[in-house]
Order: sequence, then C-alpha cells, then structure tokens
Amino acid sequence: MHLLTLGVLVAFILLGRWQLGVFQDSGKPHTAVDPEPVAVATLAPVGAQMSGEVVGRRVTAEGSYEAGRQLLVADRRADVDAPGGNVSRDHGYWVLTPLRLDDGTLMPVVRGWTAKAGDPAAEAVPEGRVSVAGRLRPQQGTDSVQRRTEGLPAGQVQTVSTGELVNLWTGQKVRTGFVVAEPPSGALAPVKVAPPVVGGTLTWRNLAYAANWWIFAGFAVFMWFHFVRDAVRSDRDRGKSSPEMVLEG
Repeated sequence: MHLLTLGVLVAFILLGRWQLGVFQDSGKPHTAVDPEPVAVATLAPVGAQMSGEVVGRRVTAEGSYEAGRQLLVADRRADVDAPGGNVSRDHGYWVLTPLRLDDGTLMPVVRGWTAKAGDPAAEAVPEGRVSVAGRLRPQQGTDSVQRRTEGLPAGQVQTVSTGELVNLWTGQKVRTGFVVAEPPSGALAPVKVAPPVVGGTLTWRNLAYAANWWIFAGFAVFMWFHFVRDAVRSDRDRGKSSPEMVLEG
C-alpha cells in the first residue's frame, strides 16, 4: 500500500506539472497562421496608424519605382527584426525606394541591403512597371534632434519614419509603414523579416486540470493516512485482547 500510494502521488504531481506547463505555454507569443498575400493598399493606410495585427503580413504591390527619391537607411542590419546593440561588421544600409501605386500614393519599399553606400546594386533601380512581393512592417521612430544635428550624408536617414518621409517626399501621399521586398531587388542582399507573431491566450482550463491532479494527490495522501491509522488502531486493539495480555494483567 505504501508503494502504491507513493506511485500514485508521483504520477498525480507530474500530471499536474504537465498541465501547468501547457497553461504557461499558452500565454507565450507564437507565430500566427501566415495568410495569403493581399494588396498592400488594403493594409497600409494614408495618414492613419497601422493596426498591429497586420504587421508581418505578406503583401503585393504594383507600380513604378521613383529612383530620384531613393534613400539609404543608415546603420542597419540585414535582419529587420534584429535588436539594437553593438555595431557589428554586418551593419550597412537598407535601400529604401518609394513605389508609386496606381492610385498615385507612395509605398516605401526596402528593396534590400547593401554593405556600402556607393554599391552599384543600390543604384540599379528597376525601370517601368514592377510587381513587388514582401512583408509589411510598421513605421519606425522619428530621428532624434541629436541624430539630425550629427549630420547624415545627403540621401540618408536613420529610420523609416512615415512622418519624416512625408517631409522629404514633399507634395506626396505616403502610406504608413514600409514593405520589405522578398525576394530583394537585383543584386541586393535579402533583408530577413519574421512572419506575424501574436500573443498567446491563456487556457485557464489547463490550470484547473493541474489543480485537480494536485487535489487528487492530496486525497491519496489523506486516504493513505486514514488506512494506516486504522491499521495501527486495529493492531493495538488486537494486542490488548490477546491471552498474553490477559495473563500478564
């Protein structure tokens, strides 16, 4: 009985920990189902904020690049989701070129990554009508005053900020956010971007299951104690009524 109780107790505790782990994992962010590509104009508005649920979505866009408005985003890695930190050897430039859509609006497109500003691949902007596929990203923070006073070379910016692009591309309607082209344009290096990630939803049912298993474990201990106590009492009662005890009395 002792071994059986011990086995049941260990099993119930482990089952409870398993359900608790399922509950904890349910709250972690995870990659969402990657929907089919849609036209970028349906997700990137003009003069409004982009909703968080569309970040990382695959989009398509058709129009013509405006090479004369091209910019380089300085001090960037080839991974758009890489956290900031120490400057490493893989820092370079995103090649940001506006794509004029059929409705006349401009959609900022990161055509790829280059290690140096004078790379001929960055200057080789496709001519005529093009079709671009990629992932949508939200605008980044505007350059700080300190950054601006440091003086970037002409044609370079520190971030992909819609508000700043509106000032640089004067007289144009600029859509919010930017598209990271997949595949990149020409000989430019690809810029990696993660698919959509959504926050997890806690499954409280699994937490209840964990509590149930631990309650069962406590009940098993209670039953063990109850049986052991009854056995001890029975032994005492039999000992008191034995012939040896009567003679000794």
